[in-house]
Amino acid sequence: MGKPRVFITRRIPETALQKLQAHCRVRLYPKSTPIPRTRLQREILEAEGLLCLLTDPIDSKILEGAPKLKVIANCAVGFDNIDLAAAASRHIAVSNTPGILTETTADFTWALLLAVARRIVEADRFMRAGKYRGWDPLMFLGSDVHGKTLGILGFGRIGQAVARRAQGFSMRVLYYDPAPAGTLAPSGSPAGTQSSAEGAGTPPPFPAQRVSLEELLRESDFVSIHTPLNPQTRHLLNRERLRLMKPSAYLINTARGPIVEEKALRDALKRKEIAGAALDVYEKEPRMIPGLAARPNTILVPHIASASRQTRARMAEMAAENILAVLVRHEQPASLVT
Repeated sequence: MGKPRVFITRRIPETALQKLQAHCRVRLYPKSTPIPRTRLQREILEAEGLLCLLTDPIDSKILEGAPKLKVIANCAVGFDNIDLAAAASRHIAVSNTPGILTETTADFTWALLLAVARRIVEADRFMRAGKYRGWDPLMFLGSDVHGKTLGILGFGRIGQAVARRAQGFSMRVLYYDPAPAGTLAPSGSPAGTQSSAEGAGTPPPFPAQRVSLEELLRESDFVSIHTPLNPQTRHLLNRERLRLMKPSAYLINTARGPIVEEKALRDALKRKEIAGAALDVYEKEPRMIPGLAARPNTILVPHIASASRQTRARMAEMAAENILAVLVRHEQPASLVT
């Protein structure tokens, strides 16, 4: 019996690729851009395993054309790009890479929060353009972070990791979780998913108050998004809810772009209804809505919250292990979604 066939939709760290090549016949889409749909359909016709990314829509039509597929390893903590019901109906195991990127994403969230509050990117551009003529007491005035109120939307592992860091800034922490009350995910736990249900219910082991979404938006100086994308959270922050925020408040999104109505955010920034925004994700990636890039009170980065060398390697290795569990060891993957 030959080695199982695996297809990978994008270049991945070498350690994970070698792990799969030792046990499987591997084909790889070699480019750094998303694989065209027609190419994906051709490539997975004979595949038993698929390692994909959050940019790859794996819907029922794709799965219909993959009769031999046994496992999908999504190299991401979220899995809104996969039709789970269609996969389950075909007895295809679906896995993700939870836990690994929690701390890295929380670090990056704080990098964005501090940068937008203190106008670091604006000041860097100013300096590089040769515009600095000497110290000015009114130049690039931003906002303090210490002692302010941080509102967290979605209180799973990443939301909690962001909240823990707020303690070092003596911040008041509020959180809203759209999921039913459940159990907090333990700090540093390697299992589970990004689901905000992990953060509902039991009080956290640090000061944080669960409030309504409306109260969080009215009270917070910084609003950071960490809820998964699903039908209930799509456009959770729409025009009406953005208007609840303080004119001095900042929005940070490292979760999923469609949670925020991007046009409404652009207009709120233009009218100075909020002080600024720092975005790692967008409603229709890789595009931004016209006019957003022109707003000076924004920081816009290309979906890199988990982009540390160590974390991306561990994510790919976990995805590879999930495939090997099913195809080689005939076991359930460690991070099974369905």
